[in-house]
Amino acid sequence: MSTLRNKVSLIGRLGAKPETKTLTGGYVVTRFSLATNERKKDKSGAWLDNTQWHSLVAWGKTAELLAKITEKGIEIAVDGKLINNNYQTKEGEKRYSTEIEVSEFVIFNGTTNTAISSK
Repeated sequence: MSTLRNKVSLIGRLGAKPETKTLTGGYVVTRFSLATNERKKDKSGAWLDNTQWHSLVAWGKTAELLAKITEKGIEIAVDGKLINNNYQTKEGEKRYSTEIEVSEFVIFNGTTNTAISSK
């Protein structure tokens, strides 16, 4: 079982233009949302769409490339891992969030696909 890992692969569309910031020390971070859709038939045979929204984050060169070459609505595939965060609000309430840290991505561009990797 030593081969089991924290790995996530998704294909979806960007919900907005990714937001990029340069942090203290020159670290670059890009955050964006990704919508994935699943279609299935209900009991009556009608198709139902189930859209899930995911929060994603990328660092370094991957973050720079995502910000530079992606737009709202573009279809991409991402590989990454789940990151669980917790924080406290100003009111002292504890909050939790889960996001996907992107390590690689592929942009689907009609008939040609552009592969981008941080490795």
